[in-house]
Order: sequence, then structure tokens, then C-alpha cells
Amino acid sequence: MTRVVIVGAGVSGLATAWAIRRRDPAIEIVLFERGPRTGGNIRTERIDGYTCEAGPDGFLDTAPATLALVDAIGLKSRLVPSNGAARKRYIFHGGRLCEVPASVGAFLKTPLLSARGKLRVACEPFAGPSEQADESIHDFATRRIGREAASVLVDPMVSGIFAGDPGALSLRGCFPRMWELEQDHGSLFRALLATRRARGRDDAVGAPAGRLTSFDGGMAVLTDTLTRHLGPVVRTSTAVVGVGVREPISLGPRMRSSRRYAVTTTDGILDADAVVLSGPAAESARTLNGVDPVLGGLLRAIPTAPLAVVCLGYNAPDVTSRCELDGFGFLVPANEGPRILGALWETSIYPDRAPANKALLRVMIGGARDPEAVTLPDRELLDIVAGDLAQTMGLSVAPEFVHIVRHPRGIPQYVTGHLARVHQIDTLLEAHPGLCLAGSSYRGVSINACIAEADGIAVMVHRHVRARSSAA
Repeated sequence: MTRVVIVGAGVSGLATAWAIRRRDPAIEIVLFERGPRTGGNIRTERIDGYTCEAGPDGFLDTAPATLALVDAIGLKSRLVPSNGAARKRYIFHGGRLCEVPASVGAFLKTPLLSARGKLRVACEPFAGPSEQADESIHDFATRRIGREAASVLVDPMVSGIFAGDPGALSLRGCFPRMWELEQDHGSLFRALLATRRARGRDDAVGAPAGRLTSFDGGMAVLTDTLTRHLGPVVRTSTAVVGVGVREPISLGPRMRSSRRYAVTTTDGILDADAVVLSGPAAESARTLNGVDPVLGGLLRAIPTAPLAVVCLGYNAPDVTSRCELDGFGFLVPANEGPRILGALWETSIYPDRAPANKALLRVMIGGARDPEAVTLPDRELLDIVAGDLAQTMGLSVAPEFVHIVRHPRGIPQYVTGHLARVHQIDTLLEAHPGLCLAGSSYRGVSINACIAEADGIAVMVHRHVRARSSAA
């Protein structure tokens, strides 16, 4: 029987296993997860009546692949869209929380930018093209909308998504659609107008594409349900410590050679016709030490940004008397003073995330520009968070509930040169037919991106095993 081994049971590994089985149920799939649970960074914990998300707390509902998967595994009825108020987003600037403008009128009145800064944004259609092949997000934003808007508006957005430094991250790697829009229209404003006309809608300026959506029990409902559907395919608490190559097999004069792989785990060695490594790039690099050291070196070169998530529960009146929780939350630009990256107002975003008359906040701290924050002792970390919440929200009361999650590896950073590195990786993989890489380290950090690539990987795996079978 043809066997495919998948390493890593985060959302990418689970979705890939599901896609392979749907395409060819005859293929034997074995999915190894080193930890005791599946889901990777997606982890929902219900503690003292509070629903705490360790990782992402939703996905945008405009992704066809994600919605198709949700429907296929019977979760459509359990979808929970975010509250309408969650479309409001705030930035801490000049000592107060300011709502991000969602219309031209609001932009003209916003205190986030000076009159000169607003005028510079209005000149965006006249900005010249870049001479850089791989421009950083900061350079792109500065060129198109000016240095002030880049620092106040774009910097915190990048921190909120990637926990990264916009001066180091690649525009084409992180926001390829934005790069394409500039190439196609020569201006982001012209691209926005063309998109709105094509959709026949009058979307608010700056509104996110789609609605943030979760499940009635949190995001872990998705990965837990996938795990149950896959059944004995999934083997937790089993680490893959190495992948080796068996003797190559010729697939004929007009086709490249193939091979089988020996997958060494903490429970023994397993032969495989194909291997999908879906974990973080650094882990995949260690696994491939015996197969291709050059490939492993490229994988190790993909940096990550460590992040800590601090969940805090309060009596709701203690919070709302100081700051009305009417929105998604707020982000903090790098030069504003507070050390936190921002906070999500969870009980404003989704219903039933806290006991009655309680409020749940989720604070992010760390990232590429402050990696040491993740290593701080709990007490010191909480003192920093408390001080920053007092400064940003006027919240000086102590929380009645605290839950801290640390992500030492954190979020992959698509720094300038990332696309060239991924191209090199893909080129080297051509010498290893049947070996695939998946996950957030390469082509998208979001849940939607990880699910979207699963079917393509399933197609590659299916073609490979069919070619091996026909040659045998």
C-alpha cells in the first residue's frame, strides 16, 4: 500500500491529510505530532468560564478553501461571526486611543495624522514606482503615503499581523496582493476605486476584506474536528527525529527518478512513498539534516518573532467605566511608549467569551523588535502589561483572571529576500521527489493561507505516488 507521512498536526498538516484522503482514500496516511495535542498554535482553553485563544481567534470569511473545508467536516452551523462592533479598530497615538478612519470623512477629521500627513496621503496617486526588486513594507508605505502615515498607520498593522518590523519585512512576501495592485493600477487609491466598482459595493475605506469569524467553542473546534475525522491517522506524542532516503527507483527515461523515504520517529522507523513536512521551518531543517544540508540551511534562515499572549479577565464595569469596549481592540505604533503590541477586546468581538458581567482582554507583547519580552518572568511581564493598559486604556484595576501563553518560536518573518529563498527551496526540492514542505513558514501565515495550499500539496503527492505505482 502507498504510504504518505505528514509531520506536524497543526492546521496545515491536518488540512493536508484531509485533502490527500479526499483525493485518494486508498493512500495510507500517517500524521505524526510531537506534542500531546493537535492544532499547533491554534489552541482554545476554557478556564474559569473564560475562553482563551493561544493563537489566532478567527479567520476572514472570504476564503473559499476554508469555507469549503468547514462545510465538508460539518461545522457550518457552528460558525460564529464577529460582532459588528469589531469592525472598529483603534490605534494608541498621542496619549489616547483613536479610531482608525473607515471613510473619507472620518479620515479628514482623524487626529491620527497631522494636516501635512493627510495631504501627503492624498498625494498617493502621484507617488513614483520603486526601484527595489524586493521592497520592505516600510519603504513601500513611506514611498506611497509618506513617513508619518507609514509610522502611525502601517507600523501597528504589521505588528498586529506578523509581530514584525515593517522595515525588515518584504512587501511582496507579506502582502503580495498589495504589490500586485500597485503593478496593475499604479496607485493604491486607483486600485481601491477599481475594486469597489468591480464589486458593485460601497465598502468603507479601510474596512477589512471579509468578516472575522470563529466557532461556538473557539478556533480549536476546527482542528479538533479535523482530528476526529482523521481518526487513527493521527499519532500524537510521537516526534519525527529524521528523514532518510531509501534506494532511488527509476521512473523511465523521460521521467525523473523517485525514491522511498525512511522516517525515523521516537516509536521506530516507517517507510514512506512521500513525506510532507508541515511544521515550522526550523524543525523541518533538523528533520532533513541527513537528506539535504543545503536545503536545511535555507530553512533555518527563515526567522521567527517570539510572542507572548496575556489573557486578562475583569469585572466588566471596572473596564467599561474607564474605556468603552466598542471595537476589535487597539494597536500601538513602535514609537508611542507602551511596550505591548496591542490588545484585543475579546468580549466585544465574540459572544460568550467570558462569564456574565465579565470582560476578557487579550494582550500581545514581544515580536521581532522585542524578543526578550517573551522570556520575562510572569510577574515582570504582568507589571509591564498592567502599566501599559493603564496608559492606553486608563485601566488601573487589577485583573481577577490571568492566563499567559508564550510562543518562543512565534510567527514566521517574511523578511526581504524571502521570496528568493522560497524559490531556492522549491528548486532544491525538485531533487527530492515526494518530499513537500507546507505550513506558515513559506507562503502565508494565516489560517486561510495554510488551508488554501493543502489541496495543491495533495495534488502533488497524488501525482507522485501514481507515477511510482505505474513504474513499479
